[in-house]
Amino acid sequence: MLLNRIWIGMFLIAMIVAISKLVFWQDTDIFRQLVDALFAAADTGFTLSLSLTGVLCFWMGVMKIGENGGAIGHLTKLVSPLFSRLFPEVPKDHPANGAMMMNFSANMLGLDNSATPLGLKAMKELQTLNPDKGRASNAQIMFLVLNTSGLTLIPVSIFALRAESTSPTTVFLPILITTFISSLFGLVFVSIRQKINLFNRIILAYLGGISLLIGGLLYYIIYNPDKTNLISNVAGNFIIFLVIILFMILAWRKKINVYESFIEGAKEGFGVAVSIIPYLVAMLAAIAVFRASGTLDVITDGIKEAALFCGITVLHWVDALPVAFMKPLSGGGARGAFVEVMDNFGIDSMQEKIAATMQGSTETTFYVLAVYFGSVNIKNTRYAAGAGLLCDLVGIIAAIIISYLFYTNG
Repeated sequence: MLLNRIWIGMFLIAMIVAISKLVFWQDTDIFRQLVDALFAAADTGFTLSLSLTGVLCFWMGVMKIGENGGAIGHLTKLVSPLFSRLFPEVPKDHPANGAMMMNFSANMLGLDNSATPLGLKAMKELQTLNPDKGRASNAQIMFLVLNTSGLTLIPVSIFALRAESTSPTTVFLPILITTFISSLFGLVFVSIRQKINLFNRIILAYLGGISLLIGGLLYYIIYNPDKTNLISNVAGNFIIFLVIILFMILAWRKKINVYESFIEGAKEGFGVAVSIIPYLVAMLAAIAVFRASGTLDVITDGIKEAALFCGITVLHWVDALPVAFMKPLSGGGARGAFVEVMDNFGIDSMQEKIAATMQGSTETTFYVLAVYFGSVNIKNTRYAAGAGLLCDLVGIIAAIIISYLFYTNG
């Protein structure tokens, strides 16, 4: 409902601004620009979806190999000691544990199609433990916030959208670091609210180990800026290719037909590419008329002026903010905003790289809350929405800072 109002509002505001330009500034060309922008946006949405079909087919094929080969199961075993302490209300042998672990693992591997039904199953299992069926339990809030923080190891959709880049996976490490920061913030915030002991040795071992690794990488980048491109390109691509090989080895050891698994996943990738066409066209059209009318420029110029007033002179990030505005509302809307940034400023531009990092580092908070809580008829979500939006805000700020650390040096 909220996205529907925003979408209609963007067209209405563009219409009002265009009429104002025609009446008060005699801009007789404004409506031609709006219509041209509409048709150009529709064409861009369709051709882009077709162009990323091959990349999506490949990555979905690789992910299917990982899924069939047991990669999700291995991730589940790896993180189960941590999550058993973050969800103290859930008995160790309860079915909710398996569904949650599988959901988190699928999300980290970029398996959106698998993650959503697993998440809905986990929410229903958690609801069986909820004493107040209309009010979100602590376990449900922790589960939702960790979902909305968007921790992802392999951002497949971003790689696909950046397929024409000189190095589509350049954004891999910045997204990984940023999404970890956002997820860590969400985990700490909810743990404090729920009085979960974060100083438990198991929790400290997991969070401390990962934090030291991420912190060490950032420290090295800050004090060795000339090595930034080397780290991002070489290390990032090495890790990605290593994951592909590991997926194949795991599947081979389980006597899975690797080739058939890849074909099965690639077919799903083709379906995904086709299915996003309406969403891309819809959102690109709305953003196009919003920009063509001059409204988006007024908003971004206002933010730039405010930033300059505060002494901030590096302003590439302002042009990437439409992605940040749309991401909490709709994944398709944010994807459209990202494509719009890519079209206006060019692939591999600073604005595009920041937008890509934002796109991969935050989650569709309102959508996740609506779908997951709605599936079990929970009306009182308590502080889940606020915590999710705080994760989004932290993710956006982190995306901007990490982007400048990675992309302005080397």
